[in-house]
Amino acid sequence: MTDAFALHLRAQRGLSENTVRAYLGDLEDLAGYARRHGVADLTGVDLTVLRGWLAGMATAERSRATLARRGAAARTFFAWAARTGRVAQDPALRLASARPASHLPTVLDQGSAAALLDTARVRADDGDPVHLRDWAALELLYATGARVGELCGADVDDLDLATRTIRLTGKGDKQRVVPVGELAVEAVEAWLTRGRPALATETSGPALLLGRRGGRADQRQLRAAVHDVSAAAGVSDVAPHALRHSAATHLLEGGSDLRSVQEVLGHASLSTTQRYTHVTADRLRASFEQAHPRA
Repeated sequence: MTDAFALHLRAQRGLSENTVRAYLGDLEDLAGYARRHGVADLTGVDLTVLRGWLAGMATAERSRATLARRGAAARTFFAWAARTGRVAQDPALRLASARPASHLPTVLDQGSAAALLDTARVRADDGDPVHLRDWAALELLYATGARVGELCGADVDDLDLATRTIRLTGKGDKQRVVPVGELAVEAVEAWLTRGRPALATETSGPALLLGRRGGRADQRQLRAAVHDVSAAAGVSDVAPHALRHSAATHLLEGGSDLRSVQEVLGHASLSTTQRYTHVTADRLRASFEQAHPRA
């Protein structure tokens, strides 16, 4: 049954592999809880069991994000099970769960972002192909607002230097074409001409970014690069996702409209993009309180 549910999540819901794995893990946790409370099979799971499962996690002080995702996993699973006749009725119809806490994203100011990228450029002057890759990766993350997984999954053919655009494949395999700035193009051209050929092997395939052994660069490698360059630049230690947050915030601060930023980031809902308006408002308020004599 879990195999069929996983196929539904991938093929019909278009969820990412990470989300599918998370949902299946949540269901395993629910099954273990149900067995420990004397429920032998799926038909015995009712609203009381589901509420007890979530309440136990709340008592154990699991994060609101975990509670929200596990509630969503249960609702999605039982809706599917009821629709396909695996259960007579959906016990999760009235299941409520905590909404994830709303945290404002970590954002570099424009000066810190420039320092980070300048450091990556200077670091690449030694000709080390990995440093050239890191420079290109950081410039692309900031220029496009890409998720690190999207950038790792990009191929050389996804990049069009003539039009200065890159095709990114986001959640649910949805594709979008995003502009790439001049400085990012400079970094990518250096990587493609001086870095990538030095690392590429017969098995490298079309991957845009490569690791030192010639395979496709993975998220762990790019996270390490961002941390290393952050330390060298003397700015706040950030993860790659902070460059995505920073790109969105700086676009809005520069006058870009919310819809355009939504397209760049690949958000399905405008409400997700709107949180960056809170970031810019908070930054404006802090600046006002610091500078205005009657604040």
